[in-house]
Amino acid sequence: MLLIEDVSVAFGGVRALSEVGFEVPEGQVCGVIGPNGAGKTTLFDVVCGLRRPLSGRVSVGGADVSALSPLQRARGGLRRTFQRTQVFGRLTVAQNVLAALDWRGGGGGLPADLVGWPSRRRLERERAARVAEVLELCGLAELGDAYAAALPVGQRRLVELARAIADRPRLLLLDEPTSGLDRDQTVRLRAVVSALDATVLLVEHDMGFVMDTCDRIVVLDLGRVIAAGTPREVRENPVVRAAYLG
Repeated sequence: MLLIEDVSVAFGGVRALSEVGFEVPEGQVCGVIGPNGAGKTTLFDVVCGLRRPLSGRVSVGGADVSALSPLQRARGGLRRTFQRTQVFGRLTVAQNVLAALDWRGGGGGLPADLVGWPSRRRLERERAARVAEVLELCGLAELGDAYAAALPVGQRRLVELARAIADRPRLLLLDEPTSGLDRDQTVRLRAVVSALDATVLLVEHDMGFVMDTCDRIVVLDLGRVIAAGTPREVRENPVVRAAYLG
């Protein structure tokens, strides 16, 4: 599903990424770990199109997306969450999730909105059902009418997750998804990620979560891939222990 080939990024004279390359098979959960400054978030920015690399390319589902904008990649099925929570604070939790579905339009357009055509009513019912399904999955069913700005950080994280999966992504990027979550919320997050019909790439510092959730792990240090393999292989790799795990 995801192929990264020889990607390099520089900020001035500093190489943030140097010839980074790896692949994530369809349906797998892949973790990217490494110390602060290893280039993890920069890599995410390249994959979702927020940053153009000096060299290399990114392919999603067998198609080279290197020249596509973030919007085009998103409409092709790529979704992402960020380190800092970014909810629509003045909208309710349900409206936050519904916003992820609105871009598709449909139901007859503006005339249907004005006169309430059956096609529009059917579309609204389908979207409402999907929102309810996702809120239940993420443990937010009782909070649909709450304003997102009033929620604590852990619940806002789950709102972001719900919004990211509402439109059934092909490739989901999660940037430090356990940050701010309590134990129960972390368990919920793991269950949601495991249940998704999607390929997942995540950056995370909670090694317990990474080892329990990921099928494969890629380790970055100083902008380079220093190891890749199963959780057990990475845990037992002496180079990884020296650079990151200790």
